[in-house]
Amino acid sequence: MKTKLDNFVKCLDEERFYDAHEVLEEAWFPRRFEDSNEVKLLKGFINASVCFELYKKGRIEQSEKVWMNYLKYRQLLFRVDSAYLNDYNKISRYLEEINNKNKRKTQ
Repeated sequence: MKTKLDNFVKCLDEERFYDAHEVLEEAWFPRRFEDSNEVKLLKGFINASVCFELYKKGRIEQSEKVWMNYLKYRQLLFRVDSAYLNDYNKISRYLEEINNKNKRKTQ
């Protein structure tokens, strides 16, 4: 899992948002039916990467809607009990930075 999280961040760094989505989906998909805050948080991270891909393609309104999905899951950071919690917190902060950067571009 640590490798997938690192690869997710690397894809974000390189603005390969679709690839970031694919990397985390590999971890999320087999567990998607679990009633787990961690699994839901991963889904939120996937939503954030989709949001950025939509933004990159100029689909701003759709991007904002998908970002709202991410925000719904982001609150689960406070309920996740995981060995990867520090990584999740760093990823969440990084996603916020990317989103803020995108907002500044459209103002």
